Amino acid sequence: MADCQQHPFLSPSIPFIGPLLGGLQEGKTLIIIGRVLPNADIFGVNLQHAAKCGTDIALHFKPCFDVGPAHIVFNTFEKGNWGPEEKSTCPFVKGQPFTLEIHVTKEAYKVSVNGQHLADYKHRIPFTLVDTILVPLMVELDFIAYQKPVTVPYKTLISDGLQSGKDIVIHGVPKADSDRMTFNLRHRYGIAFHYQCRFDQNAVVRNTWENGKWGAEEKHGPVPFIRGQFFQVKISCHSDHYDVFVNGKQTHIYKHRFTELEDIDVFEIRGNVEVIFVHVK
Repeated sequence: MADCQQHPFLSPSIPFIGPLLGGLQEGKTLIIIGRVLPNADIFGVNLQHAAKCGTDIALHFKPCFDVGPAHIVFNTFEKGNWGPEEKSTCPFVKGQPFTLEIHVTKEAYKVSVNGQHLADYKHRIPFTLVDTILVPLMVELDFIAYQKPVTVPYKTLISDGLQSGKDIVIHGVPKADSDRMTFNLRHRYGIAFHYQCRFDQNAVVRNTWENGKWGAEEKHGPVPFIRGQFFQVKISCHSDHYDVFVNGKQTHIYKHRFTELEDIDVFEIRGNVEVIFVHVK
């Protein structure tokens, strides 16, 4: 089966139904970031075969707040019938944001919420039949992504070097105990643009490393990141500066100190951050 690189769904409306390109594959992870509505009695995520009504549902994941203590129901719908329910405790809180991760293994779906493992749900029907995700109600969604995990430290080559008009887009979540998170645009001999969120200092530092030393730090401007909360960063390169946007808002401008843009050929990420998606365009 082809290993498809799928762009994330950003702020999709509810109810949401979307394709999983290439179908579910062992080793890949589905990441859903959003917020439970304050008046939610239930919400759900279905991993299913096709979008039609009555289709087989390999994983039915349903947090319930309506009867008794909050709990989560796991189940499978096959050939017109529900199987026996499996239940777990519910770490979701009404009105609060969440990060839900469903990792596909050969034996089971490994489900984590807010970075903590919740449950394993063993496959009842082949996961290879799943090609659609449905999120029907009672949540606001920021982001849905389906991909192989991104390992940090992370490094990728920039084809043909950086140039005016190129953007780098990063989606991720700073870990709850994160002290620093760093994005670097590098060339062979140094770092053209160093962008580092220092949670321990409540500052975002911009700088350049050249000739074996750091230049003067720039620290003015907002700190647009919150530990444990999803972000989207876009670094846009222009002829004389970089624009940095966080969650759609321009936060920083950094004038080029290293001007040979075509020599900037590596982008890297370091620090205590979960990286979901990186795209150079």
